[in-house]
Amino acid sequence: MDGTTHESGQVIRPDRTALTKAFAASLTGTALEWYDFAVYSASAALIFPIIFFPQSDPLTGTLLAFSTYAVGYVARPIGGFVFGRLGDVIGRKQLLVITLLLIGITTFLIGLLPGYATIGVAAPIILVALRFAQGIAVGGEWGGAVLLSSEYGNPRRRGFWSSAAQIGPPAGNLMANGALAALTFFLTEDQFESWGWRVAFLLSAVLVGFGLWIRLKLEDTPVFKALQESGDRAEAPITEVFREQSRPLIAAILSRIAPDVMYALFTVFSITYGVQKLGFVRSEVLAAVLIGSAFQLLTIPLAGAVSDIVNRRLVYGVAAIGGVAWVAIFFILIGGSSFAMLVVGIVVGLTFHSFMYGPQAAFVTEQFSLRLRSTGSSLAYTIAGVFGGAIAPLVFTFLLDRIDSWVPVFVYIMAMGVLTIVGLILGRGPDPAEEEEYVRNNLSHAAESAS
Repeated sequence: MDGTTHESGQVIRPDRTALTKAFAASLTGTALEWYDFAVYSASAALIFPIIFFPQSDPLTGTLLAFSTYAVGYVARPIGGFVFGRLGDVIGRKQLLVITLLLIGITTFLIGLLPGYATIGVAAPIILVALRFAQGIAVGGEWGGAVLLSSEYGNPRRRGFWSSAAQIGPPAGNLMANGALAALTFFLTEDQFESWGWRVAFLLSAVLVGFGLWIRLKLEDTPVFKALQESGDRAEAPITEVFREQSRPLIAAILSRIAPDVMYALFTVFSITYGVQKLGFVRSEVLAAVLIGSAFQLLTIPLAGAVSDIVNRRLVYGVAAIGGVAWVAIFFILIGGSSFAMLVVGIVVGLTFHSFMYGPQAAFVTEQFSLRLRSTGSSLAYTIAGVFGGAIAPLVFTFLLDRIDSWVPVFVYIMAMGVLTIVGLILGRGPDPAEEEEYVRNNLSHAAESAS
């Protein structure tokens, strides 16, 4: 059963197998996305200044590498405009097949790209181009992945079902940092810098194959089928979102900024800061991030489920305030260069992040009407990424170099936390009855017409 209707007109929910496939399809896509981004992030901090920007001084090389990291975020709104719209026009499933292929191919090609020593300035130029293409695909992936799992599941448990896409980042980060940690353990420094880092990029082909296998077996969601039956699909969804749903768009954008910035701090900047400023060994910092990501595999769906029971915005807001406060504690804890404190700092920091990120997908999608849900969610996700995760590592690096203190970094994160609280205040709560009635009415009408 896949969301068809009974003779009574009551919608039959998808069976457990279909729900499980939808959950897995959503998770694998975003896991691939964040596997790619995590491998790239770590490489941008540790390897790319050497491979692609060898003529630069260490600081400039790191900034340039993080700039190529930011290109992936800057390209996301383009993906949100293009693919988010397609999700409301051609459906969630077709969109996700396209984005998955594009993400996988670009990541695989980065793993094959010759360095500056081989092809000169063409190397960083091609790297930026591939990163840009990757960012476009990622811009469309998230919205479709969230809707695939949440629209298959019970809308009254949207926090839990939509958390499938949110588990992707720690799962991808876990696999990426696990691969990098294993490579750095088994290879010498020269071997890792010469070819070892490429292996992590090439492994993305395995995730692509698995993700395609699952996604091609799924039908589209009951909500999109209802939209098809009603003929209520938007002709110009982007225009309608900006014209008719500007407040929901602003609320969704602002709600995403603090989680993005904090994630960049604990999983990206902590590597550079720990190695360059505190004297940690690279493998130690990667191991700490690995442990923190493992905890998030449990805390993110837990947070999503809790937000279905408790007020979603309250859960999100408390986590935002607690997360900002923890950043100051984190820097104090790791100042003594203790590995145990580093692990505690990252695990707790990512737990606060989980209780924002777990409910986030449900909160963002709930801001928009059903007919504009894919477009609105994708635009909010990608635009927020530019102002959150894209520039955060650059700002962190710049502030630390100029002032040589973590205090300005904390002040910056505190400001981002305030923006997220404003977004939560502007947003609206869930209305599952709206979706249930829409699907029931339109699929019931389709069943009556067919009979």
